Amino acid sequence: MSQRHSDRSLEEKLLEYRFHSELRLDASGNPASGLPMVRESLPVGANAAFRPEAPAPPQPPPPGREALRPIILSTQSPAALKMGTEQLIPRSLAMTSKAKTPARHQSFGAAVLSKEAARRDPQLFSAPSFSLDDMDMDMGPGGMLRRNLRNQSYRAAMKGLGMPGGNGNSVLLSPKLQTLAEEPSQPPTRGPARNKRTLGRKHAHKGSFKDDPRLYQEIRERGLNTSQESDDDVLDEPSSPEGAQKVDTTIVVKSYRPAPVTWSQLPEVMESGILDRLSTEERKRQEAIFEILTSEFSYQHSLSILVAEFLQSRELRATMTQTEHHHLFSNILDVLGASQKFFEDLEQRHKAQVCVEDISDILEEHAEKHFHPYVAYCSNEVYQQRTLQKLTSSNAAFREVLREIEKRPACGSLPMISFLILPMQRVTRLPLLTDTLCLKTQGHPERYKAASRALKAISKLVRQCNDGAHRMERMEQLYTLHTQLDFGKVKSLPLISASRWLLKRGELLLVEETGLFRKISSRPTCYLFLFNDVLVVTKKKSEDSYMVQDYAQMDHVQAEKLEPSELPLPGGGNRSSSVPYPFQVTLLHNSEGHQEQILLSTDSASDRARWITALTYREREGQGPTSKGDLPQVEITKAYFAKQADEITLQQADVVLVLQQEDGWLYGERLRDGETGWFPEDFARCITSRVAVEGNVRRMERLRVETDV
Repeated sequence: MSQRHSDRSLEEKLLEYRFHSELRLDASGNPASGLPMVRESLPVGANAAFRPEAPAPPQPPPPGREALRPIILSTQSPAALKMGTEQLIPRSLAMTSKAKTPARHQSFGAAVLSKEAARRDPQLFSAPSFSLDDMDMDMGPGGMLRRNLRNQSYRAAMKGLGMPGGNGNSVLLSPKLQTLAEEPSQPPTRGPARNKRTLGRKHAHKGSFKDDPRLYQEIRERGLNTSQESDDDVLDEPSSPEGAQKVDTTIVVKSYRPAPVTWSQLPEVMESGILDRLSTEERKRQEAIFEILTSEFSYQHSLSILVAEFLQSRELRATMTQTEHHHLFSNILDVLGASQKFFEDLEQRHKAQVCVEDISDILEEHAEKHFHPYVAYCSNEVYQQRTLQKLTSSNAAFREVLREIEKRPACGSLPMISFLILPMQRVTRLPLLTDTLCLKTQGHPERYKAASRALKAISKLVRQCNDGAHRMERMEQLYTLHTQLDFGKVKSLPLISASRWLLKRGELLLVEETGLFRKISSRPTCYLFLFNDVLVVTKKKSEDSYMVQDYAQMDHVQAEKLEPSELPLPGGGNRSSSVPYPFQVTLLHNSEGHQEQILLSTDSASDRARWITALTYREREGQGPTSKGDLPQVEITKAYFAKQADEITLQQADVVLVLQQEDGWLYGERLRDGETGWFPEDFARCITSRVAVEGNVRRMERLRVETDV
């Protein structure tokens, strides 16, 4: 807010002199004779838009005087004449600031625009600017307008033109306003760390974190990080307008959503004075506890939207059968109830103690006694995904109703699938958040033991959810394949088994022996079904029918990569053009007890690598554990849903240890549960921080220990 002074300072006199000389005003502040009137006088209290009159032709300068540079007043600029809810103004006349009443949703790209531009050009942001809080005109005695927004606007403009006595760093205003092109979403540049003893004191949060709930899809818990960066983010002080840097472009004036409130910014914490007595580590522990509380509230809020907008929609229900409706939403009401009870217990503990003693007992109790609905929901995942895919691809009425629901403000323009996968996301994030709590309690033996017990209980819950999802998916696959495989003259193999699951399937080129050379011109094929314990070689008859030709137990299967040059032709040539990516599979003991060799080829290097990786997984298991610290790590930048059996489904922010890389695909081990699989390289970014890499390895070891106990 601009400060008002009753006396006229030297700076104001210089400013007035500048006004009169540049704008050609007389001593009373009125335009000199011969100048056009740019606007009519505005009655006090009037809120109508300015209506500029048509300017008269410019008058030639008096003889002997230098022609003055034309001045465009803000009331005459194209931005001032623009009508609508969003006002374009020159960047040098404004500053980005938070409004008192933030809007519900915002563009992340617009929110970080000023920070990103500041990082690129440290010479900008030098001119004074005005706050959006000054938009209201202030009425003074006698009905006169006090110096406020307009005075600051002119002052910024005059300094941009070069105020006498200034530093000479002028900011030239662009004669033409350009449209704003928002930058893609990316993390904002972190500012310098502040004194950790002043954590959150300058920006107290007014009201409760429940006043303006966020969707769970819009947040990323700091506790998911393993490096010191997560702590520094809490301790960083937001950049002030003076320390920020300015963009030489136009802006769209909007109300940006404030950053999530932290524990240290709560009014009750600020007023208690407890921050002066707490150590840095204890404040970090309190922040970790509070984040579990606030993230559970956001998660519960998103679940409530899923129930109210999608599950209870009569229009959506009318487009599907009762079975499809059940497969789509499963027991989401039970999951919501478990979340509500969990949040109530956390909130009660938070209200009872400004500085919460511990929540490990609550985490352990709910993981062991109240979170069983998560296991049932995750077990239904395979039916849920298949039902949604079927409805969206073949049911036009469903697609139309769903599209209209997703447009509602309550849904935040997010697809329904982002709400359906929330329980899977939450249950896999809880061990990471609990592990962060363990790290913050290492200096207190009793608290650390309690947090470790809670981590063990939650890790066990995650394993049950994963096992349930895999068990349902695997059994369904086996029942389906049992009806599709025709063993014919080959000795029948009992296919359905609780300990068997499909690793990979697909059609491959079969390189046949013909006389003295190999040929592939007719492109004969075979279709392989690779299970965890047996390899079945078939001939595809139709999309749902396969004739079994041979099979062998995986203990008797070997795979070897070959190069095209190793496939000789008469005269010493090779068939690298027709057999680009060959490999050989040897059945040491087939269905008849004999040894057989099959020469196969794929269309890409990545396909060959994926088949060899799947065929040799038993050999890798026997090699023992490798040093995880030496493996590269990647963070998933966007969710990926597995499309084949050897691929892995990943959530945004998952960390994966890369075990193999081939032709745009990565094969890795998911940190949180040890699951392995392939995924596209485009969905991940490399983690280069050595601190983060080592922290991820230690976290993985802790999670595995608690899960295996």
